[in-house]
Amino acid sequence: MKYVYILETLDSFHFYVGITDDLRARLAKHNAGEVPHTSKYGPWRLKTYVAFSNEKQAVAFEKYLKSASGRAFAKKRL
Repeated sequence: MKYVYILETLDSFHFYVGITDDLRARLAKHNAGEVPHTSKYGPWRLKTYVAFSNEKQAVAFEKYLKSASGRAFAKKRL
């Protein structure tokens, strides 16, 4: 399974979209400061995730969520 996930900081000011095979381990890495893009903002909590059995669909959905319309969709619907 591939997981596309959205993290938010505890104060809800920062969001991050990513993709992983192991959601728990990846969240732990974000909170440990091991991910350069998120290390300066934590701590992080999982806002939502979507599981995909097809890697190609997961990558496409992650790419969409990182686009302007995808960010607007996520803020409104997820």
